Amino acid sequence: MKSYLKELNEVQRKAVLHTEGPVLVIAGPGSGKTRVLTYRIAHLIEEGAAPWEILSLTFTNKAAREMKERISKVVGNKANQVWAGTFHSIFARILRVEADKIGYPTNFTIYDTEDSKNVLKTIIKNMNLDKNVYVANAIKNRISSAKSNLITPKAYREDSELMQQDKASKRPHLHLIYEQYVKRCRTAGAMDFDDLLFQLFRLLYQNPDNVLQKYQDRFKYILVDEFQDTNFLQYSIIRKLVDYRNEKGEPDQTRSKNICVVGDDAQSIYAFRGATIENILDFEKEFKKYNIGIYKLEQNYRSTDHIVQAANEVITHNSKQIPKEIWSDKGEGERIRVIKSVTDGEEGKRVADTIVEQKNRYHLKNSEIAILYRTNSQSRVFEESLRRYNILYKVYGGLSFYQRKEVKDLIAYLRLIVNPRDEEALRRVINYPKRGIGASSIDKISLLAAQNGITMWEAMGQVSLSKRATNAIGDFRNMIGAFTKKTDGANAYELATLVARQSGILALLKADNSVEGMGRMENINSLLDGIKDFVENDEIIDEATLPDKTLSSYLQNIALHTALDNEDDTEDYVTLMSVHSAKGLEFKSVFVVGLEDKLFPSFMSMDSAEQLDEERRLFYVAITRAEQFLTLTFANSRYQFGQMRYNDPSRFLQEISPKHLEIANPISNRNKTQERNATPLNSGIKGNFKRVRPTAPVLRADPATFKPHPSSEIKEGMKVLHLKFGEGKVTTIDGAADSRVATIFFQGIDDPERRIMLKFAKLQIL
Repeated sequence: MKSYLKELNEVQRKAVLHTEGPVLVIAGPGSGKTRVLTYRIAHLIEEGAAPWEILSLTFTNKAAREMKERISKVVGNKANQVWAGTFHSIFARILRVEADKIGYPTNFTIYDTEDSKNVLKTIIKNMNLDKNVYVANAIKNRISSAKSNLITPKAYREDSELMQQDKASKRPHLHLIYEQYVKRCRTAGAMDFDDLLFQLFRLLYQNPDNVLQKYQDRFKYILVDEFQDTNFLQYSIIRKLVDYRNEKGEPDQTRSKNICVVGDDAQSIYAFRGATIENILDFEKEFKKYNIGIYKLEQNYRSTDHIVQAANEVITHNSKQIPKEIWSDKGEGERIRVIKSVTDGEEGKRVADTIVEQKNRYHLKNSEIAILYRTNSQSRVFEESLRRYNILYKVYGGLSFYQRKEVKDLIAYLRLIVNPRDEEALRRVINYPKRGIGASSIDKISLLAAQNGITMWEAMGQVSLSKRATNAIGDFRNMIGAFTKKTDGANAYELATLVARQSGILALLKADNSVEGMGRMENINSLLDGIKDFVENDEIIDEATLPDKTLSSYLQNIALHTALDNEDDTEDYVTLMSVHSAKGLEFKSVFVVGLEDKLFPSFMSMDSAEQLDEERRLFYVAITRAEQFLTLTFANSRYQFGQMRYNDPSRFLQEISPKHLEIANPISNRNKTQERNATPLNSGIKGNFKRVRPTAPVLRADPATFKPHPSSEIKEGMKVLHLKFGEGKVTTIDGAADSRVATIFFQGIDDPERRIMLKFAKLQIL
């Protein structure tokens, strides 16, 4: 037996040795799928296949490079002759040779995302359409979706459902933009990223006898990695390449369909990008008559048994799946810790507490720990808690929350309202959203300020500009002035919400209904929720410093946080990322946070069985990133869209057997009795995670009817109701006048004793 085959388990070896005919490899998480792919290619070459006859398609250039490096260790330099790369890079390579056959120059330009958006902006402007309705990014995504489903501009126009959708979104001219966009790209001799697939399919479809047959003859073996992530168009091209026909145009039964696809239906999580799970679910049926070989890689080399079995239990609730039973021989390991918190702020603190505990007890490095969340906007509370503990972290696949453009834009408005002398804030928002104050006007204002030793704000009232620019600047100054006047009466949240609306930021972001646009909108809402929490948080965090709820205080608080955002030289940082970004990665300790219905699973999936299945697959991906320690957290309440929302624990928590779980007592203020009583969950798990309103507090406040009493009426011994913590009893009151602080014992919550500043408290006397 060849040496590289000895490194494989029995099922992996069978998948590698099955070289002729269609092969489906179902690869569970941590099961060694990359090793199977690379050794299969190496084995083909070792058995006499020419490396240039092998086509291996991946989703990232990094995966392609790693594959070639691994192959070269077995077969040497021959690995460089394998056609291994991403769908886009391989197809672009073919189009460079064949593009003239579909009317494109072989030296065509490839438009990146910004190029495409700029072309669309020009078209929208030339058609005199409202750019706030016809947002370039949203239009681009719509056109991308059409191309990925092989819908031409003509087919788009003739599709009544698509046309009705555009009318409903108040964009009835979208099909005309699509038509103009295609014409402009062709005139410019350019293809965007979607065209690299769309035009290749067109090339193969329109040239069956020369081009299609040429590449069918060249690629005798086709391999596809992460097959569950392919979309309709990608699979259509793959099928073309193995759809062999004889001279009569009939299926050629003499040729083997040597296609091997590797993937995991349980990890199909990119439907929002167009991925079609049916590609992998239906693959067996489509190639059954060609004696398909099916191999299930079920041994997990990554995680301990509690984690693996929990993943198995969760995914069995999906309606459409390829049955498999993942197993591990790495031992039982630690039970999965479940942390329930009263608020999302407490959730952030307890996650940070647990990280400190794990670092001390198990000597984990920061780099061995990850916090995974459903949406990027959730990173805020965890960033703030990690900073307080001086734990280094990095937000993966995106900026730190407070460094995101839309967040910085709104904060810049708030800074300018508090301090009109803030030149950097002024420069950032003077023409955002666009209001007709161009760069030349800003330069003139800046020059006048420098020449006269005055601020840019003052210079704005003195500079000589065109009538249009003068009017725009006047409107801007009046708007900021009106906001400034409200700083005395309105609280920070009310003012920030007003600014977000009247500045035009919310309208601009709402008009962009792309995935990215919705993400930016979520970030703005999360920022506003953070301000709301800042304003209404009456609990004493630092006994030496009494809380100040002014907008100025909030901005100072944020500035102190963001000052710590600079990169550190060390690579030892805790990773914060969305679950989508975590696919393919692994960590010794993983925290999956925000496990509440309507958050994870997302509220957008609640009315669709298919979307709920995808959310469950996303949860499956999240928990299988963990090697040794898995922590699942949820909060009973959190601010969402400026309102205190009471959340049910995620239904996914119910789907894990109690024997794999352990409820964690509070980490902070834990005494020896609590330590002894920190026992695994018993058979009452379903009671703990029943999807009803949390009933631990004796009485829960309803925001709609909650009516706080004046703080001066609060006395020792009173029973009170708090918006976050529910029913409690005032045990002591310290201090006098505006400095009075109440100690309140709240029933039915972890860590029930809370210190609250009565000046800011919202308490209803019972």
